[in-house]
Amino acid sequence: MPSARRRTRTIQVVTGVAMTGALLLTGCGGSGESGSAATTTKRPARPATTTAQQTGERKPAAATVAVDDMKFSPAEVTVEVGDTVTWKFDDKVPHSVQGIGDKAMGINSPILDKGEWSYTFTNPGTYRYLCSLHPEMRGSVTVE
Repeated sequence: MPSARRRTRTIQVVTGVAMTGALLLTGCGGSGESGSAATTTKRPARPATTTAQQTGERKPAAATVAVDDMKFSPAEVTVEVGDTVTWKFDDKVPHSVQGIGDKAMGINSPILDKGEWSYTFTNPGTYRYLCSLHPEMRGSVTVE
């Protein structure tokens, strides 16, 4: 008959294996959705394109928003799911891009006066944003 210590160790091992298997099956995220509307990157944006591949699939495109003279220009852009928007900062004072509301929570650039920041939109909808330092500076991205 196994000792109590050995039974406890066996239970711990079996529990650990079961939990590891459950995490692998669920992808550590349950339903497979991350809850995030998009991903961010600091890589330079690719040139805007809507050229289709020979297979008929659409290549992701890019849109650019200038951040200068205390405004976002253009203030409103429309892109498709999978497209990347790049904000190019070039002003005498620092700015940021901060999402407004639950849907836009992932939109959160660093504070910059020069440089760029990009965000790839993975879900359709309208995403409103502002500059956290100058809340009168506002813009929106519509993802179709």
